Amino acid sequence: MTTDTSRPVADPTEPSAPKRRGLLDRYFGISAAGSTLPREIRAGLTTFLAMSYIVFVNPDVLSNAIVIPGVDNVFTQLIMTTCLAAAIGSLVMGLIARYPFAQAPGMGLNAFFAFTVVIGMGYSWESALAAVFISGVLFVVLSVVGARRAIVQALPLTLKLAITAGIGAFLAFLGMKNAEIIVADEATFLALGDMRSAPVWLALLGLMLTAVLMKLKVTGAILWGILAATAVAILTGAAVYTGEEGLVPFQGFGDGVLGLPMWPSDLAFQLDFAGLMNGESLIVGMVTVVLTFFVVDFFDATGTLTGLAQRAGYLDEHGNMPRAKTVFSMDGLAAITGALLGTSTTTAYVESAAGVEEGGRTGMTAVTTGGLFLAAMFFWPLIGAVPSAATAPALILVGALMMGGVKDVAWGDIGESLPAFLTVVAMPFTFSIANGVSLGIISYAVIKLFSGKAKQASWLLYLLAALLLARYIWLS
Repeated sequence: MTTDTSRPVADPTEPSAPKRRGLLDRYFGISAAGSTLPREIRAGLTTFLAMSYIVFVNPDVLSNAIVIPGVDNVFTQLIMTTCLAAAIGSLVMGLIARYPFAQAPGMGLNAFFAFTVVIGMGYSWESALAAVFISGVLFVVLSVVGARRAIVQALPLTLKLAITAGIGAFLAFLGMKNAEIIVADEATFLALGDMRSAPVWLALLGLMLTAVLMKLKVTGAILWGILAATAVAILTGAAVYTGEEGLVPFQGFGDGVLGLPMWPSDLAFQLDFAGLMNGESLIVGMVTVVLTFFVVDFFDATGTLTGLAQRAGYLDEHGNMPRAKTVFSMDGLAAITGALLGTSTTTAYVESAAGVEEGGRTGMTAVTTGGLFLAAMFFWPLIGAVPSAATAPALILVGALMMGGVKDVAWGDIGESLPAFLTVVAMPFTFSIANGVSLGIISYAVIKLFSGKAKQASWLLYLLAALLLARYIWLS
């Protein structure tokens, strides 16, 4: 497997793609992108395994807020909703935008949905879904008129490189957290985990195995590493985090590996727009909640998509993304669909980087991931056998690979280096891609403006910086 994936690749939708290839090859431009169908499918499987935890974690978070009297299978319905939202989001990204980026209900946004909007602010979960729907509509509108593309183009190359590296740091931090290599500590905030624990050793085993396989250029190294670590966990009964409430040994498959899917009838199409204003003013209901959903996901998704596109080699010499309007529109469409199905904001997943590193270059990768989420509705007991400690090595390794772009940052120029540095470190330290992007934009604009270099940044960047600063002051 080739790990240097930062080289530019051809736009797979250009008419120069070979016509003698099969239907899938012609539609997705697989050969034009320098890929193969088996590689795309393998990359899609890798992405799915890296983000499969969401099948259980998203319901676990949302079930704190979504309580339906007389309905005792809400958790199961949330599993179905999560799978459907992830499947549809990934399929539209793959089939229409033809990018290898999977989508699913976003972590962080689901916690904001459950604990802040519903439990903290007192809105019903139906009203919170309405807010998610409205923010999704705003995404699509801004994407269609080209506003999101304009914002991405307004970002200087320094920030685009830093966003990619920051996402890498975020991935590595997430992987180490999932493996309990690092743990929370009251005195030092973070500390080294128990190096004798099963999750740590399982993750380190998978990390070293995958790294060796990648060094030997073994095809599918990341996927083989995940599967090998999962096999060790199952065979040894190692106590690992499986998306439930604590560390438990894998207990087998109980009644089997199959579970009948069901339509989430109590969750789907339950949006309550009027409830957004009940008991609150129009400004609080229709602006504060909706704007928070919108702003956080806007910069989270925009940063994720830009970073993934840069790593996959899609950005041109000016740092622009081909078919950006379509890509961003599919992100908004996924948010709308997720709200209609009954889940919090569905967005592009940073774990898609695992599939990109596995060689995924076209929409066929995302289509494969989407198809696997549909299959997960039948095989969700089997998906639960893949512990977080088994996928953690993939996140750590991909994070390391994504750091390479920062070598091109002008580190000798404080006006370039400080915004880049803040972008990179803020993402893992605040556990938010959006915060990293925001701090990078604000610091870049302030330094340029007050150092006599105002013309080196576009007017749109200054406007974004002002809006983001106002958002931190007002919404905080």
